[in-house]
Amino acid sequence: MSSRTTGSVLVVFLWSLTVVLGQGDWGVTYSTQSICALKGSTVELSCTYKYPSGYKVTSTFWFTRKEADENFVNYDYRGRVTYRNNNNNHTLIITDLRESDSAQYWVRFTPDQPEGKLIGQPGVNLSVTGLWVEVTGGYMKTLTCKTKCPLTGNTTYIWYKNGQQIDESSSTQYKDPVYSNHEDSYSCSVKGHEDLHSPTVCVQGQSCNRVTYTKRRICVLKGSSVDISCTYVGYYNVTSSLWFSPKQSGRWRDKLIPEDLTTDPGYAGRVEYPDQESRRY
Repeated sequence: MSSRTTGSVLVVFLWSLTVVLGQGDWGVTYSTQSICALKGSTVELSCTYKYPSGYKVTSTFWFTRKEADENFVNYDYRGRVTYRNNNNNHTLIITDLRESDSAQYWVRFTPDQPEGKLIGQPGVNLSVTGLWVEVTGGYMKTLTCKTKCPLTGNTTYIWYKNGQQIDESSSTQYKDPVYSNHEDSYSCSVKGHEDLHSPTVCVQGQSCNRVTYTKRRICVLKGSSVDISCTYVGYYNVTSSLWFSPKQSGRWRDKLIPEDLTTDPGYAGRVEYPDQESRRY
């Protein structure tokens, strides 16, 4: 998720041993003070810093305060965190965001002088949110793609009906009222993160046609095997099922025509459905 600058914030450093304000030329500017990003996406938190001549920064890292006291700890993100340095610009990159990553983040610098460590205030407030569809109204339903916080950047929302894309708009609300059809299910996503769908909801009741994938993202080695699984709940009994790729399927009158991967020459001899009951690929 790319960050949008909402106004650079010029701040001063706080010495961990001695507070020195208005002296020298220490300072840090965060590119944004607040970011709201999607669960599962990637975010970049960045800042630029300056220091007086004669000093040298020996180490730099980002951290968050997990407790309410003054004990600062370096948060363990288990391989999801990388740094990018470019002159006096320091960027924190967090992948596969989780809602537990929501926190206030600061950057800390250690100079080659005995005075102490420096912390850039006020930091960046990161909020991580998922998507969900809110259904309101009576016979004519209104659908709204909801988040816990306003997503950072220019956001385009994509709507799906029974798994097929039907619309995209800058509005969080689906453009048309929806009839209370027992069969139909809806979900939403954000453009650029189409693989991060909201959970599918029924417009009426809980027995609409819904497919839930066990995992939305899978990373595997070239040449290895992979199991992709899902569960299905439907208004009608299923008589057959297949897996397909939109890139390998055709269209007719703007409608996707699924083509079974088992009949695709590119997948010949490499695809099987070992457990038809659970719709595994």
